[in-house]
Amino acid sequence: MPSAIAKKMITFSLVSIPVSVYPATSQHRVPLHMVHEADGGRVRQRRVCEIDGRELSEGEIARGVEMPDGGTLVLSRQDLEQLPTPDTKEIRVLGFLDESRVDPLHYDKSYYLGVSPGGERPYALLRAALAESGQVAIARTALRTRDSLAVLHVRDQVITMTTLLWPDEVRGTEGIALRPIELRPEEVALARQLMDTISADFDPDREQDEYTVALREVVEARMAGLPAPHVPEARVLPPAAGVTDLMAVLEAAVQKAQEEHPKAAAKRPAKKTVAKKARASRRSEG
Repeated sequence: MPSAIAKKMITFSLVSIPVSVYPATSQHRVPLHMVHEADGGRVRQRRVCEIDGRELSEGEIARGVEMPDGGTLVLSRQDLEQLPTPDTKEIRVLGFLDESRVDPLHYDKSYYLGVSPGGERPYALLRAALAESGQVAIARTALRTRDSLAVLHVRDQVITMTTLLWPDEVRGTEGIALRPIELRPEEVALARQLMDTISADFDPDREQDEYTVALREVVEARMAGLPAPHVPEARVLPPAAGVTDLMAVLEAAVQKAQEEHPKAAAKRPAKKTVAKKARASRRSEG
């Protein structure tokens, strides 16, 4: 069990629930250091002033912003201390929404909220209310002085908090969105059949970070004095552009998916007629 990183109080109206905040995620990357290739010596990053060339201690470092004329405005500790400090002890519930109304693009970091002594009944009450309603709570809190909106929802009988990016931190899609393209119903139907076939036996819990697994195997082999293991060649990607007959590509993709997922194909015998209908439609158009 990870160590709690903070103790807080969930509040909504007159109800208060003492909780402990635990990190819900952890990175499993192999820690690679920067080293001198010739002798393996560690390469350290030093904090050096670009004006006088001196290496600085933590106490000599302040915060600053670049001014329009290219100069630097140095902010003193007094400047920063005068800023309004967010309440780091409270998780204040602002309201409740259907989870579908929260854009996943705003999700930032996730935490588990474990109940602290004395808060068992109100914690269980909020947990039950969230689970039965299918809604999430939108709250406001601060972690390490950063003020954030957050979503509270239930996972495995534990109230989970996911902090959100502020609306102005999410970039718009201007200049990226695709222009309107008219698609034939047969193309959409084949795409849906392909989606269903691929997804029928898909389990995200079986997926793993293949790069990290391979890197660990390389490190373990080298530590044991063995040559690095063979790394499988990269998968051949389909053409990135120039598709002249999208229907033919979709039909071939559906057939290949049915061969790779025979159980999924067996469950959907009726949908095999989609490709035949599409081919008939193309012949009639020709």
